[in-house]
Amino acid sequence: MRTTALLLTLGMSLAAQTPAAKPDAKPSPKPAAEPTIGGAIDGTFQWVPGQFIPAAEAMPEDKFDWAPTQGEFKEARTFAQQVKHVAAVNYFVGAAILGEKPPMEVGDPEKGPDNLKTKDEIILYLKGSFEYARKAVQSLNAKNGTKTLKSPFGQGTMTPLGMATLLAFHGMDHYGQMVIYLRMNGIIPPASRKK
Repeated sequence: MRTTALLLTLGMSLAAQTPAAKPDAKPSPKPAAEPTIGGAIDGTFQWVPGQFIPAAEAMPEDKFDWAPTQGEFKEARTFAQQVKHVAAVNYFVGAAILGEKPPMEVGDPEKGPDNLKTKDEIILYLKGSFEYARKAVQSLNAKNGTKTLKSPFGQGTMTPLGMATLLAFHGMDHYGQMVIYLRMNGIIPPASRKK
């Protein structure tokens, strides 16, 4: 009996020294995953649709086919053609990165599909193109980002990483042109409006 009491006392004393797990204790956080090449580029790429789509939506439907005609604007694209062109290139280049056929008709990438006529149709096509381009950008990693591929534009080669950067600068190049079109029609681009 004395031995049992001694063992019980010893066991209770050891239990008192061992800290009990707190029921509300949070597990230690997992280390952050290494960012991928695609994730890094996507962080920058998202600026493009974030500014481009609101600019496209800002132009009224009755001005969507407007193009400047005064001065050195001979044969300039209409506002709608600017938007369709960027969307078509998003699908075209995104498909080249992913190694597949574009999921939507691109027509002539220089002007986009002829069958898109209304502002709503064109905006829907544009939004889908940025989603698809983002999927392509996010697919890039150290293994596939630098492989050499035939250029989707004809001669020469490009890397998927190069194509992803093209998607970003191309969209912003045309965004700059669209800003001029908006301002020539008395519209302040959404990104330039006071918050």
